[in-house]
Amino acid sequence: MENTRKPIDYLWIVLKGMAMGAADVVPGVSGGTIAFISGIYQELVETIARLRPSLLLVLKNEGIKAFWKASNASFLLALLSGIALSIASLAKGISWLLEHQPILVWSFFFGLMLASCWHIYRSVGLWKTSLYLWLFLGTIMAGSINFLPEGAASSSMLYLFLSGALASVAMILPGISGAFILVLLGSYATVLTGVHERNITIVGVVGLGAVTGLLSFSSLLKWMLTRFQHQTLAVLVGFMLGALPKIWPWKYPSDRAVDVLAPWNFPLESQWPMALCLMLLGIFLILGLERLAQKPDAP
Repeated sequence: MENTRKPIDYLWIVLKGMAMGAADVVPGVSGGTIAFISGIYQELVETIARLRPSLLLVLKNEGIKAFWKASNASFLLALLSGIALSIASLAKGISWLLEHQPILVWSFFFGLMLASCWHIYRSVGLWKTSLYLWLFLGTIMAGSINFLPEGAASSSMLYLFLSGALASVAMILPGISGAFILVLLGSYATVLTGVHERNITIVGVVGLGAVTGLLSFSSLLKWMLTRFQHQTLAVLVGFMLGALPKIWPWKYPSDRAVDVLAPWNFPLESQWPMALCLMLLGIFLILGLERLAQKPDAP
């Protein structure tokens, strides 16, 4: 793949990385979902799985050029550049929006997630009864997580390292938001503040944990997608369905559970006309990306 790519192809990868980074900043939206829809998910998983100590032998015995090619470093560098640029530029803005316009923000993200469920559901193809059982299992698992109390915030370096490791595992899975895991662990505010305040210590510790989690989990995920692709995707669809209540726009703030309400029962201003428009925008955005990815000459 790398030998046939042109500079414009790497620009597309940077843009896809920016979309993944924007998704990863938000609780409830998965960067893995964006990677899946944009057509780079399989390559991403395989590239991360390549990052093993044996690559150092390639570097020693065959040189930098062979090492660069074996690790698919051009793809990874372009993607990570986009992710980092997006997170650094959007963290402060999204933090402000979540504080001042939560209903509108969550409406857009709800539309993204809903359409993503449909996209991955269709990608499975023919659904058998056993696959619906796997979907049900994923829904129950994610739904149970939604109703756990959010963890108390902790800023200890070890806790932030573990938070980064768990969040990175979620980020690579379509349908599971890394930011959502940080919310449950109580680390989301600490990490988001650290990013937009350029706190090198917090960003470095969380980043190290994320790298550790990715390298530890990628081989298992690659094996699951190779041997049990349909079952794995069915569970992922279930995860996404189970996560929907967490990002429903009209809900009470609660330390106990997700108290979902209809817009007309919401005790404050529901903003439902604009919220509905943004929800539809999120749906059409995902459907548009899906259509783009299906074109034979899509980057």
